[in-house]
Amino acid sequence: MQSFPLTFRDRHLFVTIGDHDWLLDTGAPMSFGNIPSLVVENKSFRLPEIYMGLTAGKLSEFIGHPTVGIMGADVLNEFDILLDAPKGQVSFAESPLDLDGVAIKTEEFMGIPIIQANIDGTARRMFFDSGAQISYLQDESLSMFPAGGMITDFYPGIGQFQTETYLVEITLGETRYTFRCGSLPGLLGMTLMMADTQGIVGNEILRNRTVGFFPRRQQLVLT
Repeated sequence: MQSFPLTFRDRHLFVTIGDHDWLLDTGAPMSFGNIPSLVVENKSFRLPEIYMGLTAGKLSEFIGHPTVGIMGADVLNEFDILLDAPKGQVSFAESPLDLDGVAIKTEEFMGIPIIQANIDGTARRMFFDSGAQISYLQDESLSMFPAGGMITDFYPGIGQFQTETYLVEITLGETRYTFRCGSLPGLLGMTLMMADTQGIVGNEILRNRTVGFFPRRQQLVLT
């Protein structure tokens, strides 16, 4: 097992490896960076410099913090991962890890995990995206929830966009959470439909708790 510092900066999640901050992003199928390779648990991963037109420099502008790139699903899905935000630590292991908590089954689309959530009594398939600073719900009912204000976000290949947000009660397993949810612009919303999903659970779920992400066993464990 190998552990690294884990920090939230302006609602974005970073893992620090050596002198470099990486955006930890379960919602990105591919990793990329302005350095040629990334080594985790003695496994080396070759990286492209650009992903869907996005460079590390542009990414840093979008998120307001210097970063060398994105650690995406192609790297993350090779390990069992413990994300401990209260301790500021993330651990990667090639051998199985265990965590006591509520286990939620995951599926995947292009390497991106999908979990089942319950919103207003209706089951929803939602991406688990640690790179998303807020959650998203593609449904006309979104505007019926309490307003949460306007936010600016971004997505590779799309760039920056703005969305009104709302405070939505979402149940995962047996636990109810209140997440700030926005609505994705046209092309991104269509991508959700292609995967038969209705939204995104962002990195709010990772704050103030320890979470186990075990993609090889198709499992997310919430404490």
